[in-house]
Amino acid sequence: MKEFMYFAFKNTKFKIGLSILLFFLILATIGPYLSHYKDPLEYVSMSNLLPNKDNWLGTTTFGQDVFTQFVYGLRSTFFIGLFGGGLATIIGLLIGFIAGYRGGWIDEILMMLTNILIVIPTLALLIIIAAYLPYRGIGIQSVIIGLTAWPWTARAVRAQTLSLKSREFVNLAKITALPPLKIVLEEIAPNMMSYVVMVFILQFAGAILAAVGLDFIGLGPTRGISLGLMLQYSVLWNAIQLGIWWWFIPPGLAITMIVSSLYFLNIGLDEIFNPRLREE
Repeated sequence: MKEFMYFAFKNTKFKIGLSILLFFLILATIGPYLSHYKDPLEYVSMSNLLPNKDNWLGTTTFGQDVFTQFVYGLRSTFFIGLFGGGLATIIGLLIGFIAGYRGGWIDEILMMLTNILIVIPTLALLIIIAAYLPYRGIGIQSVIIGLTAWPWTARAVRAQTLSLKSREFVNLAKITALPPLKIVLEEIAPNMMSYVVMVFILQFAGAILAAVGLDFIGLGPTRGISLGLMLQYSVLWNAIQLGIWWWFIPPGLAITMIVSSLYFLNIGLDEIFNPRLREE
């Protein structure tokens, strides 16, 4: 752990990514308490007001406070990234470990299912599922994303498991009659922890982008607010043409910076975990 912390805080990319991510995470946590309003969709003032002391990011065409929508939208974004990305990671790990370690017909069936989902366009599948749901909340959206984003993780984990299960320490564990579950959890998984962390970061970013895509085409949550919905509403009501920049720039910039910070974190962690790539 000390070695990781030492190299982590020497790595510029890791520090940049972590700083940006922590900034938005703190803002999402305390932002709603800083807002003068509790409902992001309530009418609070005149429409299309420029940022001012009462409305820090101005108001929308409907007189809603943009700052309130922004901080609550950040919360939704992090929830989707954590829950949707986490679910996809867990499913991918389970299928990858089982397929890689057990092999045989179990491996063939699981990989056939994985390959089928890989060739189906993910966005098209998400659109079809979301379109037929009468109610779509942030939680349901996260589950949909998580259940469709795991295949590439499963394939990658399977490949890693196939490589590790032929190592001497795994063979030694088999000789001592350890059950397969313990071998996977105690011998194989710990040797993949760095890879698992980076996979989760990528799934986190992918879940955010998938949610924004659904929100932007009108298949986002039917209640509440998110950064993607803010962008959709601003486009629908001609904020760009009318020059209402404070409505669409904050959510667009936040999405870009959060995903970029995750990219920097991933690259930084790759350099930290791989001695050959570490910054001197």
